[in-house]
Amino acid sequence: MLRIYHAPMTRSLRVIWLCEELGLPLDVEKISFDKAYRFSDEWLKKHPIGKVPVLEDGDFKMFESGAMVQYILDRYGQGRLQPASGTPEHAIYLQWSWFAESTFARPLGEIVNHRREFKPELPEVIGEMQYRAHQCVKAVNQEIGDKEFIAGDFSAADIMMGYPLFLCDNLAPFDGYENARSYWDRLKQRPAAQQVFAP
Repeated sequence: MLRIYHAPMTRSLRVIWLCEELGLPLDVEKISFDKAYRFSDEWLKKHPIGKVPVLEDGDFKMFESGAMVQYILDRYGQGRLQPASGTPEHAIYLQWSWFAESTFARPLGEIVNHRREFKPELPEVIGEMQYRAHQCVKAVNQEIGDKEFIAGDFSAADIMMGYPLFLCDNLAPFDGYENARSYWDRLKQRPAAQQVFAP
């Protein structure tokens, strides 16, 4: 059985959401996000730099949430939630999946890291990261237009994108971007997403 090591608000939400959408059984093992645990010898054997999540599939183990999403789709998805590999549609799906993590999630993660390390926080740092996040929201807002989902039909690209939208909603609210706001509202209404993001 698939097992995800999960801490609240972390990227493990992507894997849980994906498995809910696919109807795949998933053992969710909650762990402490406390530094003492994450940098313990026990946890560093699972993740070399003390982050979350970690996925186990029997004896196989991996980290990096985007890679987990693609692994699960390729191994267990039976062609669901992604276009056929090698097509232009798949390339666009990959583009937005990677944008969600490598570009959009980055400034939001910096806000979280900054607030963890600096008390009081430095407003100019937070402001710069919020500005960068809003540039990403602007790109999503333009791409969505009147489309329902980011890469055509609902796909794992929307799950990947849902995580930074979730963070942005909490760390850099984006109510001025109507298309992106409607998109995030649609994603949150999916039954699988409600299971993941419920308080």
